[in-house]
Amino acid sequence: MRLRILHLDKDTRRNLLEELLKRSPNHYGKYEQSVNEILEEVKLRRDAAVFEYTKRFDKAKIDATNIRVTSREIEEAYSLTDDCLIEVIRRAMHNIQSYHEKQRQTSWFDSKPDGTVLGQKVSPLQSVGVYVPGGKAAYPSSVLMNILPAKVAGVDQIIMVTPPGKDGKVTPTTLVAANEAGADVIYKVGGAQAIGALAYGTESIPNVDKIVGPGNIYVALAKKAVYGYVSIDAIAGPSEILVIADETANPHYVAADLLSQAEHDELASAILVTTSEKLAKEVAQEAEKFTAKLSRSEIIRKSLDNYGYILVADTMEEAIDTANEIASEHLEIQTANPYDVMTKIRNAGAIFIGEYSSEPLGDYFAGPNHVLPTNGTAKFFSPLSVDDFIKKSSIISYSREALKKVHKDIEYFAGAEGLTAHANSIRVRFEEI
Repeated sequence: MRLRILHLDKDTRRNLLEELLKRSPNHYGKYEQSVNEILEEVKLRRDAAVFEYTKRFDKAKIDATNIRVTSREIEEAYSLTDDCLIEVIRRAMHNIQSYHEKQRQTSWFDSKPDGTVLGQKVSPLQSVGVYVPGGKAAYPSSVLMNILPAKVAGVDQIIMVTPPGKDGKVTPTTLVAANEAGADVIYKVGGAQAIGALAYGTESIPNVDKIVGPGNIYVALAKKAVYGYVSIDAIAGPSEILVIADETANPHYVAADLLSQAEHDELASAILVTTSEKLAKEVAQEAEKFTAKLSRSEIIRKSLDNYGYILVADTMEEAIDTANEIASEHLEIQTANPYDVMTKIRNAGAIFIGEYSSEPLGDYFAGPNHVLPTNGTAKFFSPLSVDDFIKKSSIISYSREALKKVHKDIEYFAGAEGLTAHANSIRVRFEEI
């Protein structure tokens, strides 16, 4: 394994963008039929379908009597989780909650002397479903990042779903994080069948207004399919990191940061864009040394073989333009003037500034949400936030005096569109004039 070092030009950039887009869930059409069949079965047969798919895919015997996690199971999870980890979870929670509390929005009203009142009413969603992956890996950090913004927003009911192990139990650290963050109820179900249950409702699992949280390709495609029945956060693709660096960057740090994302899975992308050919070569060498020692070296090697690049740019402006075009999920800036570079970045999920702001700081502890737009969608999407768990209603109130000033304008406008009933709805209020 060696990170490919390429000179950055128009052809390199175009080819790279085409290669990265192949990782999008929109290109996994071969799975859609299976996902749609699962969703249709859940919609029609509800609990029965959920139990059957859980038995088939997770090898767990789940039914109406044990699908819901009990308080005793949560207590057991605490006894099986290291006390130090529980304390770290609580400290991370404090940072995440404090950050998201600054995102709160309030209703506003603007009144005028003539009796006009305009405004916006902000309301939390009534119910939200949070999907948490299970299986071989446990991600308590994702539990916190998805539940806490909903709690800050004031969501009435937060329902978490996560696949059980073969023994019918949920990973202890996942349960501890969910309980600490404030999940109202937890169900043992995963995959597309969990998304279907949250979207349509079953005898055991109520339907929700919105579904958030990461998952595998089946979960991503299921969320895409049920959009419209419910709202969703986004359709997440594989993880990605892009580092902008110049000759002042530490190659040891840069290589370590690139590999922090490459270890996620074989489709993860890790890209360095630098103005220093010397740094490029040093980072490639450091990456090889690290990979030989890391526990997930096989995944890292395949990830770097598939989507690992070092691009050498002629100027910093060219490096910045490339970063904006790729619109990476995570963007690190390790340059002599990182804040100056940051002001020129338009497209990135999260921006990490300076050599001591490595990407895992955002994954676990700093406070900003680690649920971020991928596959170039940072050009138009934002990180998960409190905004995802509220909705807004417009407020309009006119007095007779206020409406009298403008009623002819409205009637004329409606008439121009041929909507005479619209015009009449205004006109009848001033028939005596």
